[in-house]
Amino acid sequence: MEDSNLPVGVAIIGGGPAGLSAGLQLVRANRRITVLDSNRPRHAATLRSHGFLTRDGVPPLEVRRLAREEFEGYPKARVAQAIASEVTPLSHEEAVAVGFPDGIGFRVRGTGVRGSADVEVISRRVLIAAGLTEDLPDLPMIRAYYGTALHSCIECDGFEKSDTPLVLIGETSDLFARALLISRISSDLVVLTNGADTITPTQEAQLASIGIRVERRKLDDIVGDQNGMTGVRLADGEVIPSVGGFVRPRWHAPVEFLGDNPVERDDWGLVVVNKRGETSVRGIYAVGDIVPPGPQQIAIAAGDGARVAAKLNMDMIRGALGVGLVDD
Repeated sequence: MEDSNLPVGVAIIGGGPAGLSAGLQLVRANRRITVLDSNRPRHAATLRSHGFLTRDGVPPLEVRRLAREEFEGYPKARVAQAIASEVTPLSHEEAVAVGFPDGIGFRVRGTGVRGSADVEVISRRVLIAAGLTEDLPDLPMIRAYYGTALHSCIECDGFEKSDTPLVLIGETSDLFARALLISRISSDLVVLTNGADTITPTQEAQLASIGIRVERRKLDDIVGDQNGMTGVRLADGEVIPSVGGFVRPRWHAPVEFLGDNPVERDDWGLVVVNKRGETSVRGIYAVGDIVPPGPQQIAIAAGDGARVAAKLNMDMIRGALGVGLVDD
């Protein structure tokens, strides 16, 4: 590992599949890379990840460990155990003075976690791969079953629930599409909107035609016994039997560290990027769950990390030569 006080090519905020995949590609391009990672992944409750070649069924935390080990095997790679607290653009003059030829640069600060020291990094570019925090429906026992009986990713955890009675809980406008995906897994499905008017009568009729019921009444809680989840109790006391299913959370993109930097968001609060993966702030990129369309499988997050890393690397090469942002 090189001197941690030297300026770096890219400061990556977030050490999940997207961030570490990008970091691996960039460090292999002879870039000095620092990853700030709090090691508090969104999928911490998930016992197994699926659909990632050579890693099907491996715990997500093990995937992260292996990815970090591979990244840190390169001499210009560094992982700092820290939560990003501030990203401040350098002036053109400051950036040039530290060796950034296109006059773009950032000061990135992080607060150390688990006894680690605070971090300050000067970088040419910033890549946000911090993932999302989830707001689950307000049911007292939902966290007790989340990651075991209830999941948010159908592609990741659906197969294991084939041919069992399931529920889909959510209040978002994409419930209809999610229900169609689950119909490939189970013919015994009840969609629970918790009082939200997010499924149209036409969509409800289409779901009914394939045996899927839509329940619009308010929910009270998840119920279960020593063997696991047994159903969902409605506000009026009726219990809908189910051994598990899927939840559609609402998400929060944790980018408070950007301060007054005017990063564009979409209607879901996700960070908007262009085809290069760059945000509305020049020099700040984003990848992974934090950009539209939101949470994806590990394989997709890792692939996007590699793709954006290639664009970011070319941006810095062209910036050093003063030849602009053309992608070709």
